[in-house]
Amino acid sequence: MIVDEDSHAAAEEGENYFVSMTDMMVGVLFIFIIMLMVFALDFRTKTDTQKIALEAAQQAADKVNELEKEIRRHISAMDEAAVARRTLLERIRDQLAKRNIEVVISPKSDVLRITENAVHFGSDESVLKGQAELNVETIARILREVLVDYVACRVEGGARTCRETNTPAIETVFIEGHTDITGIDQNNWRLSTARASETFQKMIESAPELRTFSNRDDQEILSVSGYSSTRPADRSDTTEAWAANRRIDLRFVMENDNRERLEQLRKQTDDMEGEIQTLIKAIGGAP
Repeated sequence: MIVDEDSHAAAEEGENYFVSMTDMMVGVLFIFIIMLMVFALDFRTKTDTQKIALEAAQQAADKVNELEKEIRRHISAMDEAAVARRTLLERIRDQLAKRNIEVVISPKSDVLRITENAVHFGSDESVLKGQAELNVETIARILREVLVDYVACRVEGGARTCRETNTPAIETVFIEGHTDITGIDQNNWRLSTARASETFQKMIESAPELRTFSNRDDQEILSVSGYSSTRPADRSDTTEAWAANRRIDLRFVMENDNRERLEQLRKQTDDMEGEIQTLIKAIGGAP
């Protein structure tokens, strides 16, 4: 499956987007705490609204407690997915190392960079040749063996089966093509995508079972994208750096059910807005 830059960026930033949303929810908790403190300080001078204020404060406190628990559950699920992804990448790396294929795990543990020693492209070339082609075939077979433990769904014996929804699973594996800084930029975009597509084709030829792996939306997990020279592995302006940047990366995105969870949190914050207004009116003695 070939994806454009916008859709790839959306999938890649899904997890970071959820983290920013949880940060916002934590901010909401602090607002409630401040409101309750104001209520406590002003409570003695507003005896005629005590009953309304007490009810509003209790409702607000209950909402805060519920939201805090929900956020903690989601953060825990994200942490679990991150640990699972790190273990996945380490398993792949270790299996490839036994076959003298060098890969590097990114600091964020989301990308497996296939070094130029393992898969090399000539300047202005997108065709895999010789040992590079053999290494891609080996990588595909290792992915087939390891990913089966991490995919949400797969087709086996003509039937599609899925894992339990509460276990970490892969959303997408992007096969990312890159170029060096030489040549025309417009051509490099096509070239980087061609390198990723070539790698994809060799992978599924060697391990066709990879196309039976899908996420919970019934989409194949393997996707293709190209970055031209915009994400260099080595920023040096040398021939060695150029060779290192003509490469393939594998980016692993985990499922977190972000949309459903964010909708739940959004509904809770909408409910709490009403509680805030009620508390404000009670404290201020407004009708």
